[in-house]
Amino acid sequence: MKTARKKKAKHFRIIIFMMVIFIIAIIIHRKSDDVGNIAKKQLYPLEYTGYVSLYSEEYEIDPMFILAVIKTESNFNPDATSEVGATGLMQIMEDAYEWVRDYRIHDDREHNYSDLYSPQLNIEYGSCMLSYLYNKYGNYELTAAAYHAGMTTVDNWIKDGTVNAKNTDFEDIPSDVTRHYVRKVMNAYDNYKNLYTKSDLS
Repeated sequence: MKTARKKKAKHFRIIIFMMVIFIIAIIIHRKSDDVGNIAKKQLYPLEYTGYVSLYSEEYEIDPMFILAVIKTESNFNPDATSEVGATGLMQIMEDAYEWVRDYRIHDDREHNYSDLYSPQLNIEYGSCMLSYLYNKYGNYELTAAAYHAGMTTVDNWIKDGTVNAKNTDFEDIPSDVTRHYVRKVMNAYDNYKNLYTKSDLS
């Protein structure tokens, strides 16, 4: 009887020990996830969320995608200027600015292209462009591609069958530079969706 009791007690201690190890492993895993998320949030910060929320709602485009484009284009530097002259947070070219101003929102406010260093105006115009492209192409991969390479280029890829508009794989994009850009945007977009909720933007 004593031997049987000892065996049961030993078996019980082993079970308890294994349960403790399991719980500790879960805690360590969760803490490592928390540390990883904290580090990722440093790489993918929330900035200009008031403007992003405002214009994402006005133009019906996912705010996380807007943040992903800003992250990729300028890394949240409102004074950024590219070698080809793209301006501000969302790196908008002058012809794109004029197209949005004159044909998309019919903007009669007094401002010019140099005013795109203003975060609010830049995010407004960039969000409007992204919304138009998303409605045109129906997915974020081609939206990012057209934002980078232009609608005419993307339309030609679709027309000649290089890219499938309905089942887009950005690896099919023939331009190395645009493919790399789309990959960066989509990676940033995934990270923003995983790290934050829309309530974090308010």
